[in-house]
Amino acid sequence: MRFVLAWLCNAVAIAVAAWIFSGIRIGTNAQDGWEKTGALLIVAAVFTAVNLTVGRILKLVSIPFIVLTLGILLVVINALLLLFTAWITEALPVEFIVNGFWVALWGSIVISLVNMALKLFVDVD
Repeated sequence: MRFVLAWLCNAVAIAVAAWIFSGIRIGTNAQDGWEKTGALLIVAAVFTAVNLTVGRILKLVSIPFIVLTLGILLVVINALLLLFTAWITEALPVEFIVNGFWVALWGSIVISLVNMALKLFVDVD
C-alpha cells in the first residue's frame, strides 16, 4: 500500500513539474489524455521504484557528504535520480524526456515540494 501511495504522489508531482518546465515532457503531443495519463503512471512507477531502491542506497552511502554540504547534495541526488528515470524509460514504450541536468535539478525541487505538500494530507511513510 505504501508503494501505491508513493506512486500516486509521485505521479502528481511529476505532472506538476512537467507542467511548469518545458524541458520535462511526458508522452508526445499527438497522444490524447488517456495515453498521456498511462505514460505518466508508468513513469511515476519507475521513478518511485528508483527512489525506493537506488535512491535510498545513494542517500545512505552519501550521509557524510550530505551533512558536509548541509543537505544540498540531496537535491543533486534527486536530480540524478530523475535523469536515471528518464534513461530507464527509454527502453519502455513511453516517452519521458528531461532536457539536461539543470532542468532535472529544478524539476527535482518541484517534485520534492509537491510531494512534501501531498504528504501532509496522505500518510505515505
